This record gives sequence, structure tokens and C-alpha cells, in this order.
Amino acid sequence: MGRKKVQIIACDTVIKEMLSFMPPGTSFRTVESGLHLRREKLKAELQRIIDETTHQAHTIILGFGLCSMAVIGLSAENSTLVIPRQDDCIGIFLGSRSRYKEELKKEPGTYFLSRGWIDAKITLVDEFNETVKRHNREIAEKVMQQMLKHYVRLAFINMGHQDQDRYLAFSRDAAKKFNLRYDEIPGTTELLQKMCDGPWDEEFLVVPPGRKIRLEDFDRSFRDKMAQASQ
Repeated sequence: MGRKKVQIIACDTVIKEMLSFMPPGTSFRTVESGLHLRREKLKAELQRIIDETTHQAHTIILGFGLCSMAVIGLSAENSTLVIPRQDDCIGIFLGSRSRYKEELKKEPGTYFLSRGWIDAKITLVDEFNETVKRHNREIAEKVMQQMLKHYVRLAFINMGHQDQDRYLAFSRDAAKKFNLRYDEIPGTTELLQKMCDGPWDEEFLVVPPGRKIRLEDFDRSFRDKMAQASQ
């Protein structure tokens, strides 16, 4: 059997936004969104899936950003790895690192939400409810107060879907519950489409077979500092 041309590996949150752009018959595998909270487990799971996939795919597209450094060190023995040059999926949904930085410059204390995170139950509301179950409401309130002490805004990234009412209501209620200002900001599918169809331009890393993903691939300033240090 011949090798498939492209295989996509993405977390549950990102794959939901990619499905409508995938060419018919595109093969993909998903990773549980909750693994973002456990970086080493996420890294190990991604490498495991890559190792299982690399002998069947010429190209593996990773629907991730840096994601707390979880992708650093990943490699595919027989496949080219393609990954957005973003810090995390917020930048993917906003369309660029510069737009992400603009939103944080506008309000550094922003907690972002998307429908994928809400469906995956990895929001501040779910964290609060789990802490209540494990301990009690008083402790949960103290934990959230400490966790959110630098946040002033909750922003829902609206990707333009028809069935947004439930997600918008959840986000507004969460903002009210934790005394955060609520904003709704438009997302874009531009990077999601380019992941599936190309072009894989300067907004993407294109890592040849056998080479590990490096931090300097994402951060040009870090790469420049490394070059200067070696001179």
C-alpha cells in the first residue's frame, strides 16, 4: 500500500474548526484537549502518534502551536512536519501572532474562550466546579481568586458558526460569575484553511524528516540571539 500524502494531527479543539476545510478523504487523528494541562504527557502522546504515522505519510500537519513548549523536540523519521508558527491555538483562531499580541496589548489580563474549550470542559468554570467537588466552595473561590488575580477580561473568540448561542451564553455567564469584563472578538479561519490547503509560507514551520522542532524555529529573536552568541 502506498503512503498517504498528508496526515493531520490536532487536538479536539482545533480539529473541530478544521473539518470543513479538509479535502475529501483526508486522514486525521486527534489528541485530547485536556492534555494541554500536562505538557510532558502531551509531548509524549504527540511523539507516539507521529511515530505511528510517519511510515504512512509524506507530510504530517500538526494542528498545534508551541503549546507550553510541548512541541519542542518532536520529530518525524520519514515525514515532513508542518506546524503554524503560533504560541497556541488562540493565535491560530485569531489568524496571526500580531493579532494575538494586539489583543493582549489592548488588555493584557485576558482569559480567552472558544467553543472547543467549552466543549472539552477545560474552562475556568470547569476548574471551579472540580475544585468544589474535591474540596468545597470556599476553597474553590479562594483558588479562583488567586488564579484570576491578574485577569480583568474574558473574551470569546467567535469563529462565525451558526450555533453560537449556547457558547455565547456560557461565556457571558462565566464572565459575570468571576467578575470579568466580557468581550466577543471575531476569529478567522485563514490559518486553518492554509493548514489544510497551503501555502505553507512564513507563517508555518516546515521541518524536514529527521529534524527536531526547535524553539528558535518559532521565535526569530531567540534564533538571532543564538546566532550572535555563537559568533
